[in-house]
Amino acid sequence: MSGKAQQPVLQLDGLREQLNWLGLSHAALALEDCLSEAVKHNRAGHEIVQRLLETEVRQRDERRIRTALRLSNLPPGMSLGNFDYAFQPNIDKRQIETLGTCAFVRDHSNILLQGPPGVGKTHLAVALGVKAIEQGFGVVFYRLEDLLHDMRKDAETPPARLRRKKYFSASCLIVDEVGFEIMSAGDAGLFFRLISYRYGRGSTVITTNKSIKDWPGIFAGDEAMTAAILDRLLHKCAVLNIRGRSYRLQDLERMLK
Repeated sequence: MSGKAQQPVLQLDGLREQLNWLGLSHAALALEDCLSEAVKHNRAGHEIVQRLLETEVRQRDERRIRTALRLSNLPPGMSLGNFDYAFQPNIDKRQIETLGTCAFVRDHSNILLQGPPGVGKTHLAVALGVKAIEQGFGVVFYRLEDLLHDMRKDAETPPARLRRKKYFSASCLIVDEVGFEIMSAGDAGLFFRLISYRYGRGSTVITTNKSIKDWPGIFAGDEAMTAAILDRLLHKCAVLNIRGRSYRLQDLERMLK
């Protein structure tokens, strides 16, 4: 009698071991609950298998997204879901939602977010980066100062090794705060090399406080260099001009009331 009572447990342990041996650890953890639910609702065998596989796929994807977000250097807490469109009514929500499909990443197109400080440029750029990660693309986020620092260190790196750098190889590179400081001629050359390499190979998302007509002032006044950068950057590019009040100043106003 006791042997028969233990038999289902032994079979369950055996199934769990086999699932773990196959690398389906999430399905193994969910096995007992899944079988109990199947008995309760009289589910067919193929439904049990489907639910176990769905659990495995979902858990693996969640782990992939967590890892990719950590490696991307994206600032936390910014998503399309928590962007305040009401505060910036000049932003076309439908356009942002279209960009959120990440067709621009598949098409190796770029995005340029222009506007004064505090209007939500970084939030939108980061939120689109999160969407890209969710859809399986490699994303890396840099503030321009940090990007230039890394590119200076790699200035003498052979091209074959340089192509493995994240800022070259990522499907979507986000560069934040372009235009706050003037680049030296050397830095402008490194930035041109980056944009030239990524042209047609990956998507670049840039936030800037400067309008396009003011870009020569960013690149050490070199109009030829600026034209070459913009030619590649804007060939396939969505340009969003964001105008409005600063979120940060709004918070300050609330504190001072």
